[in-house]
Amino acid sequence: MTDLFRKAVEKVESLPKDQQDAIAAMILEELADEERWTKTFERTPDVLERLAHEAEEDSKAGRTLPLDPDNV
Repeated sequence: MTDLFRKAVEKVESLPKDQQDAIAAMILEELADEERWTKTFERTPDVLERLAHEAEEDSKAGRTLPLDPDNV
């Protein structure tokens, strides 16, 4: 266990049980979500590579616009 994680656990241990459970649920959901993304990317590396190549080609060909955060 890392020092940072140990500090987080110690802090959570001082909370009421319902808050501990809420934080534990958030952590477990985050880990499950990360696992789903990892599996998705593992199944589709060729698709992601193709999309990245297409985006790069579109950019080189001038078919893209600069990102404008005010108009997203």
